[in-house]
Amino acid sequence: MDTPTTNNAAMSFSRETFELFLIHEARLLDERRFREWMNLFTEDGSYWVPAVPNQQSPFNQASLFYDDRQLMKTRIERLEHPLIHVQSPPSNTVHLVGNVTIESRDDARGEVVIASSVIMTEYRQDTQRIFAGRQAHRLRREGDAWRIVQKRVDLANCQSAFEAIAVPI
Repeated sequence: MDTPTTNNAAMSFSRETFELFLIHEARLLDERRFREWMNLFTEDGSYWVPAVPNQQSPFNQASLFYDDRQLMKTRIERLEHPLIHVQSPPSNTVHLVGNVTIESRDDARGEVVIASSVIMTEYRQDTQRIFAGRQAHRLRREGDAWRIVQKRVDLANCQSAFEAIAVPI
């Protein structure tokens, strides 16, 4: 499946366009195509999973994840290493994305904020874990493609004690 693009003439802001984008992103994660997933992000893009409800900033307290492009690259290199202990054997995941809505748009900047629900089931070493929450993607149009400026995942149980979460949600 190719990365969803926009029609330059119409600059598509349809819910379906963004739903397909999120489905594509989920598939990349499920297929462990982490480098392709990282390439969905802008150069200044970030991936954030807060550690507490309504966390206002990733800088004032610890987060479950807060990765810029450089940290994403480092994390992906670790995930690809054959001897990484937290992924031996590797996790199998299934992401389900739904309830997609367009929250806001900024035509001048070519940006849009998309909200959705996400459920990720992770299976590893005879153990299945389920992560569920709401996510927000701030996307920017670059050329004829949408790219992620920020992905924020607010887990329903973010304050719980977690065994290491190695793969992106």
